[in-house]
Amino acid sequence: MEAVRKAILAANQQFMAAFKRGDAAAIAAMYTPDARLLPPNGPMLRGANAIRAFWQGAKDAGGKETKLETLDVETREDLAVETGKYTLTIQSKSGADVVDTGKYLVVWKNEGAAWKLQIDVWNTDLPA
Repeated sequence: MEAVRKAILAANQQFMAAFKRGDAAAIAAMYTPDARLLPPNGPMLRGANAIRAFWQGAKDAGGKETKLETLDVETREDLAVETGKYTLTIQSKSGADVVDTGKYLVVWKNEGAAWKLQIDVWNTDLPA
């Protein structure tokens, strides 16, 4: 179980670095081919092309940085469930940083030597 947690923490580091540099293709490659993305205030997305387009849109909308904090990882055979907290920094059109905090749940799937995101859902802690 500790090896799985370490692999997920390492993958999260890769995700954060790719987001910071605006590399939507690298982020999309971290998902399984049939992955589902369940973003807040939007429809469910499925597959690499839709996921890449979503993350590119997030970067184009001013996404600067995301920080992920893993709270718990549970494993079942080739699946792992991660719960955590995030902080997302977006640069507004006026140039000011807007910070969103919230929680997330990811179902990871082991594909060969790598753990990949299978289902990714998150929502904000900020009031509507």
